[in-house]
Amino acid sequence: MTTTRWTRRRALAASATTAVAVGLLSFGAAPAAHADPLPTLCNPTVDRTTTEPFNVQITPLVTDFLIYNVAAGTTGQHTDTLNRISSVTTTVDNRTEITATASALFAKVEVKVGFSVQKVTSSTTSTTVSDTWNLNAPGRYGLYRGTRVVTGQYVNRVCAQTGATTGLWVTTSPSPGTFTTYEAPEIGSVGCAPAQPAGTVRRAAQLLISSC
Repeated sequence: MTTTRWTRRRALAASATTAVAVGLLSFGAAPAAHADPLPTLCNPTVDRTTTEPFNVQITPLVTDFLIYNVAAGTTGQHTDTLNRISSVTTTVDNRTEITATASALFAKVEVKVGFSVQKVTSSTTSTTVSDTWNLNAPGRYGLYRGTRVVTGQYVNRVCAQTGATTGLWVTTSPSPGTFTTYEAPEIGSVGCAPAQPAGTVRRAAQLLISSC
């Protein structure tokens, strides 16, 4: 590795550290919430027990990041390893062991949020991001890996029969449980402009770029 290459890497790492300190203070928009009311009616001939998520929130999170400056005349393919700045792990009641019941809960979470989430024991710390980016214009870029984190609460319920085919869902949990999961991470690059849509991982990464 040449002295110039080593100096550039050290400068990039320092820039990323500064950007993280600024960017973690604000990701832009508040987390998206899915406050759908829990169903109250059930049919005891087909319904028995259920686990229902509620108070579900979606938050974009950048887990790995690096600032890269492209000078005029030096555009093209670029390969580097990102700096880990955060992580997320699937949990139910703060436990990382995901049971079949927890997987079924996450399947219901998918329906509520409208995208696929992790339904098994998983963490973004399990891999290091080393990838190749094609940067075709001069400018300041954020190279990133990130995901949408999904958090919320859940309750266990049983269908209490009130008639031949009618019933009411009754909560059997003494208190709500909690869960965390996340969407399959995305890897990409983003420049200072245009402004990316609020609530996206690209926007969260864009806010980490300093001195735009």
